Amino acid sequence: MNESHFSPEPVVDPAELGFSPARLRRIRERLETDVDAGGLPGAVWLVARHGRIACFEAIGRRDPKAGDAMALDSVFRIYSMTKPIVSLATLMLLERGLIKIGDPVADFIPAFADTPVAIEQDGKLELRPPKRPMTVQDLLRHTSGLTYEFLGTGEVHRRYAEARIGSRRRTNEQFCDELAKIPLLYDPGACWEYGRSTDVLGRVVEVASGKALGAFLSEEILGPLGMVDTGFAVPAQSHGRIAEAFETDPDTGEKVGLIDPRVEPAHESGGGGLMSTTLDYARFLHMMQGGGRSGDVRLLGRKTCEWMAADHLGSIPSACDLLTPGYGFGLGYSVRLVDGISDSPGSAGQYTWGGIAGTTFWVDPRESLFAILMTQAPGRRNFYRPLFRNLVYQALD
Repeated sequence: MNESHFSPEPVVDPAELGFSPARLRRIRERLETDVDAGGLPGAVWLVARHGRIACFEAIGRRDPKAGDAMALDSVFRIYSMTKPIVSLATLMLLERGLIKIGDPVADFIPAFADTPVAIEQDGKLELRPPKRPMTVQDLLRHTSGLTYEFLGTGEVHRRYAEARIGSRRRTNEQFCDELAKIPLLYDPGACWEYGRSTDVLGRVVEVASGKALGAFLSEEILGPLGMVDTGFAVPAQSHGRIAEAFETDPDTGEKVGLIDPRVEPAHESGGGGLMSTTLDYARFLHMMQGGGRSGDVRLLGRKTCEWMAADHLGSIPSACDLLTPGYGFGLGYSVRLVDGISDSPGSAGQYTWGGIAGTTFWVDPRESLFAILMTQAPGRRNFYRPLFRNLVYQALD
């Protein structure tokens, strides 16, 4: 195996890596309880420290309908865990001098030169020019003024929904042209608002590199790292490995609707379109933990990697509760500012993000630790994220 391809073999005795084996088993015991109770279809998790794997396990069912067991190589819709990979691509282009972080987005996508800001008051919408242009940094740290249609009920959100802005049938160029017609929710730089910023960033990567987003990722990141099961669609030969959610949410009874990974999309969503496996994503995190290097492959400079994982918000406020207490935001994921305040243990400097279908990861540089939980349980994502962190950290000796 190429030295750059982070390998699961062998899984090391957890005690060698500073874990209590008995306490680490609590992850399986806790998740097993939920699988048996019908609250979780199945999951795969991986815990690594000092560049070696302490725990790599699967539980439950890959497809609740078919009934087959979850496997370590099951393929998951990772949704917003796509964002750090596309953010990395952007910074790789920055290191080549093709992008600067302060560049106006309109330099790459002219349609955004005329996008106004919406001022909604007493049911009326007024439009005015933004106080300053939207920049590449705004896209990376979610201060662009863009939003998600499902995060509110105002006029701007309604226009997103009416335009079916989440359609996978538009190309990245067509998506941006349509999105640029809808007013911004805030002035660029005014506040942190989670939204379609990284989808736009994917188009910036295309324009700056001269390649389709999927091609750039495959050639420059996924291929070199050996992430052979990561892409915007799952090939036919791997359809039997796709992990599925329950058809209805076990808590609400509502129908669960996820994107179909078998269909090749026109829109290669930089903000949420990739499918991946646990080991593939571990290869990405191993590179990030290595300061941009994995084995004999370097994708990013060490200082750029540190810069990516630093807080870029400072005093900029958050407009929604998706950025949890104790965290700022870097260039692609949230960054822990202090050891306390958060709803789970951790270290200042930890960086993390997750996907709407239930996947999550974090990297703790101080502890030389990273961990990944993959599941397709969208209704319980906010429950399992802190639970998984608690279970991993309590196992450290």
